[in-house]
Amino acid sequence: MITIRKAVKQDCAAIVELVKELAIYEKAPNEVTVSLNHFIESGFGANPVWWAFVACDNEVVVGFALYYIRFSTWKGQRMYLEDLLVTEEQRGKGIGKLLFDTLIQEAKEKNFNAICWQVLDWNESAINFYKKYDTSFDGEWLNGVLPMLW
Repeated sequence: MITIRKAVKQDCAAIVELVKELAIYEKAPNEVTVSLNHFIESGFGANPVWWAFVACDNEVVVGFALYYIRFSTWKGQRMYLEDLLVTEEQRGKGIGKLLFDTLIQEAKEKNFNAICWQVLDWNESAINFYKKYDTSFDGEWLNGVLPMLW
């Protein structure tokens, strides 16, 4: 029995483990450098910057969708889906759809005008999943990152 619920502080260790699983899948296993304490503080501290839903199978976290609010000077507030992952063993059971549909409902309730995310161009299974939602993909913009290495 799969249940979807808002993530709580006690879910953070499981979510971080799933983030590491995602990094392995995306061929970047050494890129996850966030500490568990920073992750917890960022989601459940005095000024949370992310929110998430978890998918549980008998109380075991088997997937998550984590988002934050992105502000567009042209469009206003938008939900930015940072990560959506279902463990490899649980894929193909509709759990990703349950999580994504929950995000859509959250976006409607919070009056966001869109949900935005990135997907790697080689991740055909994810691209095909998102296409089921009449998604438009933008191949024009390049992603920029300036790491703060202090």
